[in-house]
Amino acid sequence: MHLKTLTLRGFKSFASATTLALQPGITCVVGPNGSGKSNVVDALAWVMGEQGARALRGSNMADVIFAGTSGRAALGRAQVDLTIDNADGLLDIEYSEVTISRTLFRGGGSEYSINGSPVRLLDVQELLSDTGMGRQMHVIVGQGQLDAILSSTPEERRGFIEEAAGVLKHRRRKERALKKLADMDANLVRVLDLTAEIHRQLRPLARQARIARRASLIQARVRDAKARLLADDLASALSRLAALEASDESAAQRRAALEAQIAALRVSLSSLEEAERSSSPALEQASADWQSLTTLTERLRGTLMAATQKVALRATPEPPPAGEDPDVLDERARVAGTEDAALAGQVDVARSALTSATRAREAAEDTDEAASRELARVNRVIADHREKVARLTGDVSTAASRLEAARAEAERAWSAYQGAQERAAAAEAAVPGTTGSVADSAFDKDGLSADSSGGAARAHAEASARRDAARARVDELLGVEREARAERARWEARRDALEQLLAPEDGTSELLGKPGVLGQVAPLLRVAPGYEDAVAAALAPFADAVVVDSLARGLGELDAARAAGRSLRLVVAPGDQGRAEETLKTGEATASSPVAASPGALGAAELPDGAAWLRSVVTCEGGAAPLAALLDGVVACSAECAPAVLALTGVRAVVTPGGDVLRAWSVEGGRQASSVLSVRADFEQASVRAKDAGARMDAVSEELAHANVQLDRCIKEANDALKALRAEDAQRAKEAQELARAQSAAQAARAEAERARDVARRADEQVEWAREQDVAARARLERADSVGSPESLEDAQARADAASRAARQARETENEARLSLRTLEDQSRRAAARARSLRQAAAAEREERARYARREAVRQTELATASDVEAAARIALEAAERALSRAAAERDRLSARRSQVSREVSDARRALDRMSAELADAMNSANQGKIAAEQTRVRVEDLQRRALEELSLEPEQLIAEFGPEVMVPALPLDPDDVEKAEAAKPRAYVRAEQERALATAQKDLEKLGRVNPLALEEHEALAARHKFLVDQVQDLKASKADLLRIVQDVDRLVQEAFTAAFAETRKQFEHVFSVLFPGGQGDLVLTDPEDMLSTGIEIEARPAGKKVKRLSLLSGGERSLAAIAFLVAIFKARPSPFYVMDEVEAALDDMNLTRLLTIFKELQETSQLIVITHQKRTMEIADALYGVTMRDGITRVVSQRLEH
Repeated sequence: MHLKTLTLRGFKSFASATTLALQPGITCVVGPNGSGKSNVVDALAWVMGEQGARALRGSNMADVIFAGTSGRAALGRAQVDLTIDNADGLLDIEYSEVTISRTLFRGGGSEYSINGSPVRLLDVQELLSDTGMGRQMHVIVGQGQLDAILSSTPEERRGFIEEAAGVLKHRRRKERALKKLADMDANLVRVLDLTAEIHRQLRPLARQARIARRASLIQARVRDAKARLLADDLASALSRLAALEASDESAAQRRAALEAQIAALRVSLSSLEEAERSSSPALEQASADWQSLTTLTERLRGTLMAATQKVALRATPEPPPAGEDPDVLDERARVAGTEDAALAGQVDVARSALTSATRAREAAEDTDEAASRELARVNRVIADHREKVARLTGDVSTAASRLEAARAEAERAWSAYQGAQERAAAAEAAVPGTTGSVADSAFDKDGLSADSSGGAARAHAEASARRDAARARVDELLGVEREARAERARWEARRDALEQLLAPEDGTSELLGKPGVLGQVAPLLRVAPGYEDAVAAALAPFADAVVVDSLARGLGELDAARAAGRSLRLVVAPGDQGRAEETLKTGEATASSPVAASPGALGAAELPDGAAWLRSVVTCEGGAAPLAALLDGVVACSAECAPAVLALTGVRAVVTPGGDVLRAWSVEGGRQASSVLSVRADFEQASVRAKDAGARMDAVSEELAHANVQLDRCIKEANDALKALRAEDAQRAKEAQELARAQSAAQAARAEAERARDVARRADEQVEWAREQDVAARARLERADSVGSPESLEDAQARADAASRAARQARETENEARLSLRTLEDQSRRAAARARSLRQAAAAEREERARYARREAVRQTELATASDVEAAARIALEAAERALSRAAAERDRLSARRSQVSREVSDARRALDRMSAELADAMNSANQGKIAAEQTRVRVEDLQRRALEELSLEPEQLIAEFGPEVMVPALPLDPDDVEKAEAAKPRAYVRAEQERALATAQKDLEKLGRVNPLALEEHEALAARHKFLVDQVQDLKASKADLLRIVQDVDRLVQEAFTAAFAETRKQFEHVFSVLFPGGQGDLVLTDPEDMLSTGIEIEARPAGKKVKRLSLLSGGERSLAAIAFLVAIFKARPSPFYVMDEVEAALDDMNLTRLLTIFKELQETSQLIVITHQKRTMEIADALYGVTMRDGITRVVSQRLEH
C-alpha cells in the first residue's frame, strides 16, 4: 500500500487545484522558506482526520482555507483528496484504490467522504487505525515532533508504540466498555429505586383492587336483575305483537275479496271504453267527409263569384289616351334648343371673369402667407423662450421626481437588505450544524461494499465542486457588475451635474460655438490639486470666461451683449496678447499697491511653510496665456499666515484655500460654493472615473457571460453526475444534495445580504445627488424667469391680420365670379334638359297610343274565357250541395250511437268508485291494526336496543339466558361469598324478587362510594412491572459481569500487543541507535515492568566515549538523533505504508546526515517516504522531486522524476 496522489484545493496557500502524483520510494519536497512546503504535510494530516488547529499551525480550523491575496479573493472552502493504493488489501475495505476527501467550508461546515461516499470522521479514523495513520499520526514527523518526543513523559512515549501496534483501538474499546459500565451502574441504581417505590405502592393499590372487585360483583348482580326484568318485558311485548299480527290476517282476506270484485268491474269498464273508442274512428271519418264536402262547396261557390266579377270587369272598354299631340311637343323642343345656344355665349364671358379673379386671389394669398410666416417666426421665438422656461420647469419636476424616486429606491433597498438578512438567517438555520448525523446514517445504511458507487460519487463530487466554484464565480461577477454599473451611473450622474454647473450663468454661455470664439478658459488651465478655489479667486472674474480670437471680436460681442442687456467676460487669445496683457497690468497696478508685481518677483522673498506662489502651481495654455499676468505676486496660503505674507516684498495679494482674496487694502471672500476650476477638476475626475467604470463593467460583463456559460456547463455536468449517482445510490445522493443546497443557499443569502447593503448605501448616495440636482434645477429656473420675451408679437399680428383681410376680400370676389358662372351654366343645362325632355315626351306619347291598341285586343279575349268558366262553375256547385246533405245525415247517426256508449261507461265507473270506497274502509281498519302492531314492534325494538346498549346482549340471547322460564342462580355480593354462592341451587323467576334484588344491589353499590375502576388493571400492571424490574436488575447485573470480562479481555489483548510491540521496538532501537551512533549503546526501559498496562518508556542513550544515559545530558544534535532513532525503531518494528519527514535533518551535520540517510534507505525497502528538506544530499537519494514556489501569495508546484 502507498500514497498515489494528493490534491489540494483552497488549502492554505494552495489557491488553485494542485495535484501531487506520489510514487513508491522517496519523494522530496523542496523549496525556499515560506513557500508552502509544510502545508503539504499539514494537508496530509488534515485529510486523515487531524482535529487540532494548533497542530496545523493555526488558531482555528478556518485558517486552513485560502485567505486571499492582494490580487486574488479569498475562497469559501478548502478541500484535500488523498488517494491510496490498496492493492495489497491492508485497508479493511473492498477497494483496490481508496480516495479519502475532506472539505471545510468557511461557514463551519465539514464533510468527509471515502470514494465519494459521505462518511464520519470516526469511520476515517477506524479505517486508518491499524496502519499507523490514526489519530496519533506518528507516521508524520513534523518540525516540532522531535522536540515533542524529547520533552514527552514516559507515558506519552508509550502512546507512540501503542499507536504503531494498533493498541489504541483496543483502548478505545475498553473506554467504551467502561463508559457503558458507568452508565449501567447508574441505570442499576435507578432500577433499584424504581423497584422499591413500586413495592411501596402495591399494598394500598391491593386494597383498592378488593373494593373494585366487590363493586364488580354488585354490578354483576345489578346487571343480572336488569337483564331478567328486561327479558320479561321483551317476552310480553313479543306475545302481544304476535296476537296483533294474527288479527291482521283476517283483515287481509276481506281486502282481497274486495280487490277481486274491483278487478272484475275494471274489466267490464275496459270493454265499454274499448267500444267507445272503436266508435270514434267512424264518427271522425264521417265528420271528415262532411268537412271536405263543405270545403269543396265553398271553393266552387268562390270560383263562380270570381268568374262573374271578371265578366263584369272585362265587359266595359278602356278609355283612349288623352296625352298631348307628339308634333306639338317636337316644336317646343326646337325652341328650347335655340335658348340653350344663347346661354352658352354668356357662360364663356363669365369664365374669363373668374380667371381674372383667381389671379388676384392667389396674389393676396401669397402676401397673407408671407405675413403668417413672419408671425409664426415671432411665435417660435416667444415659444422658444417659453419652452426654455417650461424645460427648466420640467427639469425642476424631473429633479424632484428623481429625488422622490431615489428616496423610494433607498427605502426599497433597505427593506430588501432587511429581507436579505432574514433570508440569510433562515438559510443559516436551515444548514445543519454538522454533517455528522447525515454522514453517519448514509454510512451505516450503505456501508462500504458498493464497488460501483465510488466512481460516480467522485465524479459527482468533482462536478459539484466545479459547479459551486462556477456559481460562486457568477455570484461574485454579478456583485462586481452591479457595483460597476452603480459606480458608472454614480460617476456619470456626477459628471452630468458638474457639466451643467460649468455653464456660465450670464450671456457668456451664448457665445460658445460662434465664429471667433475659441472656447472657455477653464479647460485651458492646469492647476495643481488643492489650489483650484485659490486660483479661481485670483483670476476672478475670468475663471469661467470665454476666449475670443481678437480684441475686435470681443468688442463686437460686448456691443451685442450691451444691446441685449447681458454681461460678458472675455479673454483675448495670444494674437492680441500684448495689448490685452498691458491693459490688464495697467488696471491691476492702478488698483494695487505702488509696488507692481512681475513674473520676476516670484523670487523676491522666501515664503513661509505652507505658502506657494500661484504662478508656480498654474499652467495657462493656449488662449488663457494672458491670464498668467493676473497671478504675478499672488501667494496661496492659510488665513493665519496672510498678514505675514502680505508684508513680504513682491507679494501683491494672498488667496486662501477657501477662495478668500486678501490684500493690504481689501478683503474679499465668504463664498461657500465651489469655484469653476474646482468644479472643472471634479468634472474631469468624474469623466475619467465614469469611463473607467464603463470599461470595467464591459470587462466584467464579458467575463460574466463566459462564467454563465461555464456555470451552465458545470450545472449540466453536475446534473448528469447526479443522475448517475442517484441510479447507484439514491438515498446518499439525496442527502448530499440537500446539504449542498442548504449550504449554497446560506452562502447565496449571505452574499445577497452584503449586496443589498451595498445597494442601500449607494441608494443613499443617490438621494444626496438627487437633492443637489433639485436645488440646481430650481436655481436655473429662477434665473430664466427673470429674462423677458425678445420679440414683439403685436406688430407681427397686425401685419398678418391686414394681409389676411386682403386675401379674404380677393377670395370673396373670386367666389362671386364663380357663382355667376355656375348660375349661367345651370340655366344652360336646364334649357338643354328641357329640349331633351320635350323630345322624349313626344316619343313616349307615340308609344302609349300603340300600347292602348294592344290592351283592347287582350280585353276582348279575356271576356270570352270568363263567360265559359262562369257557366261550368254553376253546374259543379249544384252537384256538391247534394253530396253535402248525404254526409251530414251519416254524421248525425254515428254521433247518437257514441252518446249511448258513453252513458254505459259512466255507470260502470260509478260502481267501481263505490267498491273502491269499501276497500278504503277495510284498509283503514287494517292500518289501525298495523299502527298498534307497529307501536308494539317499537316497544320490542326499544327493549332490544336497551339489551344491546345496557347489557350488550342480542334479543334472542337475552331471552334464552335471562327469560322468565330460565332458573335464577345465586349471585354473591361479597368476594368471600363466591364459593358459597356457587354451591347454592338456582330458583324460579319471580319478578317482584328480581325488583327487590335490583334495588338492594343498587343501594349496596351506593354505599361503596367512589370506586377506582382501574384499580384491578393498575394492580395487575404494577405487579407485572415490579416483576419486570426485578428481572431487569438481574439482567443488568449479568451485563455488568459481561462488561467486566470484556475489560479484562481488552486489558489482556493490550498487554500482549504492547509487550510484543515493545520487544520488537526495543530490538530495532538497539540496531538503529548503533547505526546513528557507531560504537554507542541505546536501550528502551520500562518504568514499571510489573504493570504492562500503564508502564511508561524511558530512553537510555550512551554515545561512544560517554558514560551518560539520560537524554537531557546529551547535546542538541545527539538528542535529535536519539529521538529519530526512537521513531525509526517504531517504524521498523511496526512498518507503516508511508512516512512523512518534515526537515528532520535540518540540525544535523554531514556525518550524522549520512547516517540518517542510511536509515532512510532502510525504510525505503518497506515504506514510502515523503521528505520535506533543504539538504542537497537528501535530494540526491530521492526518486522524485517536487519544487514548491510562491508567487503573489499563492503556492505552485513543479515535479521532476529522477533516474539513479
